[in-house]
Amino acid sequence: MTPSDHSDPTDDATPADQPPAVPDHGFATRAIHAGQDPEPVTGAVTVPIFQTSTFAQPRVGEHTGYEYARTGNPTRTALETCLAALEGAERAVAFASGLAAEDAVFRLLEPGDHVLMADDVYGGTWRQIAQVHTRFGIEVSAVDLADLDAVRAALRPTTRLLWAETPSNPLLKILDLAALAELAHDHGAQLVADNTFATPALQQPLALGADVVVHSTTKYLGGHSDVVGGAVCTDEATAQRLAFLQNAVGAVPGPFDAWLTLRGVKTLEVRMARHSENAARVAAFLADHPAVTAVAYPGRTDHPGHELAARQMSAFGGMVSFRVAGGMAAAKRVAESTQLFFLAESLGGVESLIEHPGIMTHASVAGTALEVPADLLRLSVGIESVTDLLADLEAALAAGAAQ
Repeated sequence: MTPSDHSDPTDDATPADQPPAVPDHGFATRAIHAGQDPEPVTGAVTVPIFQTSTFAQPRVGEHTGYEYARTGNPTRTALETCLAALEGAERAVAFASGLAAEDAVFRLLEPGDHVLMADDVYGGTWRQIAQVHTRFGIEVSAVDLADLDAVRAALRPTTRLLWAETPSNPLLKILDLAALAELAHDHGAQLVADNTFATPALQQPLALGADVVVHSTTKYLGGHSDVVGGAVCTDEATAQRLAFLQNAVGAVPGPFDAWLTLRGVKTLEVRMARHSENAARVAAFLADHPAVTAVAYPGRTDHPGHELAARQMSAFGGMVSFRVAGGMAAAKRVAESTQLFFLAESLGGVESLIEHPGIMTHASVAGTALEVPADLLRLSVGIESVTDLLADLEAALAAGAAQ
């Protein structure tokens, strides 16, 4: 990807530089301290919500780092600094949603450029590129990125991005980020890794060779189902281009959204540990249940990507997918019968959620190579008492089996 004339990052004002990201400290320390020094005027230990649309300037054409809140806001800068520190990136850019973040990455491409996308991605990602960006000359194809020979065969001279989710949504495939990065770089392309499911607490794609990491911060990073946001973590030059696009298009998070996400990030490490523990218990329970025909959880030794996940992740996350006997009708009955697992889209909050991907989050891929099984259910396992979650699933599976 090369900068185009219409995306010159020097064309418009840019916000204040992000401060140092305390790279020498442990993950939990960075989550709590990176970009979050006490406020200098009052000594407040929590970053303030700078709820302002503009900033007074001392002289015409000069500002103190901020001039207009679409371009930059101190609360947003604190979040971006923290996210960059957690992902080991030179810089992060926070967006109004995960899809806004992905849209900005796709806008770095030129007409005729090709994106090779995993064949199991969030339905909104596929909808965006296949139904929006292809109208402007971007080409996309899907392939099983776990099959490196298939990846080699699918690469084109115009391929500029390999787009990977790992673990994937909703089938929880595990992709070899280091191998994909090598393939991409040998071909003159870049690797984009969606790290939403794993989070930087469990997986570091940039350290494995990825060039760009995208997040829906709505999910585990925010962690409390109370804010929508997105982020891109990457090198300084790419981040400058993204910041220009963001300022030009306006896909910015508000300061309160940034503050909520930053508050959630502080507890990311401890939450991900509990999510992973609970999900492992839930997956084991489902694997032994007679009404369940298949379980996808990378922490199980029978998962085809288990050994790879054990190498590139520090734990296996809170997402579990499973298939039920009786087809779509039974799956719908199960999804509608849980009490603690709320029937809802999204994921990554402290509360447990259940959804039917084929009807809910992945309806946009119906009839394509990315279509998901009709009997598939996806769980976002929360941090409640796991015995209560198991009892809830037991009752729901019984209801699903009833005719």
